[in-house]
Amino acid sequence: MTHRGSTRRRRGRPDDGALSVYIAICAAALLILVGIVLDLGGRLRAVERADARAQEAARVAVQQLDVDAVLSGKGYRILDGPAADAAAAYLRTYGLTAETRLVVDGTVETVEVRATGTYTTALLGGVLPDFTHLEVHGFGKATLVHGITEAEN
Repeated sequence: MTHRGSTRRRRGRPDDGALSVYIAICAAALLILVGIVLDLGGRLRAVERADARAQEAARVAVQQLDVDAVLSGKGYRILDGPAADAAAAYLRTYGLTAETRLVVDGTVETVEVRATGTYTTALLGGVLPDFTHLEVHGFGKATLVHGITEAEN
């Protein structure tokens, strides 16, 4: 008796390939989940940086004093236009835009800065085309204080 190679073909079953489809769906879902974790974590870091840079921009803005008023004894005043320009210039170097507001409460002057920018996604944009950029906002404020040994208002 001789042994012949099997020439019989295996018949296809209705569930052939079902595991491949399941793995493909699970892999896509896992990729989206990893993208969400990665990119939302990256956006959170970008918001923290925007907050820190808005705070620094407010400090830069509050230093824009009306020198003539100080020298003539009229007190310390912040120049609104130069303060906004200084904050915008500072934030521009980091790719952020600025919205600056001077708040005067009696003799206390405070500069508030809102920074706006975008975070470019690392993974989500490749999977979900609508999520290539996420908006980022930051806020900072600084109050003008002066004095030699302690703050005076």
